[in-house]
Amino acid sequence: MSVDSDLGFFVLLVRKGNLSAAAQELNLSPPAVSKRLAKLEDRLGVRLLNRTTRRISLTSEGDAYFQSAEQIMRQIDDLEQRVSHASETPAGLLRVNATFGFGREYVAPVVSEFSHLYPEVEVQLLLTDIPMNMVEEGIDLGIRFGGLPNSRIRARKLQGNRRFLCAAPSYLKRYGTPRSLSDLVNHNCIILRQDKDVHDLWKLQRGQHSETVKVHGTLSSNDGEIALRWVLDGHGIMMRSEWDIGRHVEADRLRLVLPQYAHVDADIYAVYPERHNLSAKVRIFIDFLHRNLRENATGRIA
Repeated sequence: MSVDSDLGFFVLLVRKGNLSAAAQELNLSPPAVSKRLAKLEDRLGVRLLNRTTRRISLTSEGDAYFQSAEQIMRQIDDLEQRVSHASETPAGLLRVNATFGFGREYVAPVVSEFSHLYPEVEVQLLLTDIPMNMVEEGIDLGIRFGGLPNSRIRARKLQGNRRFLCAAPSYLKRYGTPRSLSDLVNHNCIILRQDKDVHDLWKLQRGQHSETVKVHGTLSSNDGEIALRWVLDGHGIMMRSEWDIGRHVEADRLRLVLPQYAHVDADIYAVYPERHNLSAKVRIFIDFLHRNLRENATGRIA
């Protein structure tokens, strides 16, 4: 119980039964305790205690104030214990935001396993093409690719990731394989759209050298899974994360195009609003997700 508040002070005073005992507990002089009590009564406009040199007794107003104050202090103590306990034991609502493709493929199965282990946590998995504003939307944890959006966001790297150019064997057989980035202007490239942005500028890196190429094509979509389906169907070349195409490359459903080039600023991060102390539900879920991705990582391209 905190005695810094007037409620805590008054409850302690009544429980001790006299000013001297309360003064000793508070490490104050009896006149200082009496002055604080008088100040509280002046603020409330009522007399709370009848006091003599040896004892105190509650007035009717003081008794009502004490009963309510004691109840409020118990509630505060319970709340502080629950909040403190939450830093150790996962419980409560956990709101997680991820992209549609990665969320369905990787995050949703992790949520399922996590929920079995920590049934006291209510998980809301929110999938969006465009990252949500974490602070405004009350998001506890987001999964992001590449750099951090702003300084108010903290992050933990979950897994390395690159984006490669790829196409179906049927497309390359029909139209040939590009030998340089400049050859892409002669190929049908499948383009992603997000909101009003058209991602037709592909920035690729080879060693320390980076180059940007403007591409075009007859097919574009704001849904990465649809775009990938078109690539698998042989419609063109696409730049896509290795976590999404690795299994297709391994099965020869897709082949890398100009594999010496990659978009390297695409690592996968768990991001969360800047706070001094992470709750147990967030901290443990991040650990769980990180471990699961490392143990079950598929599709990494050598």
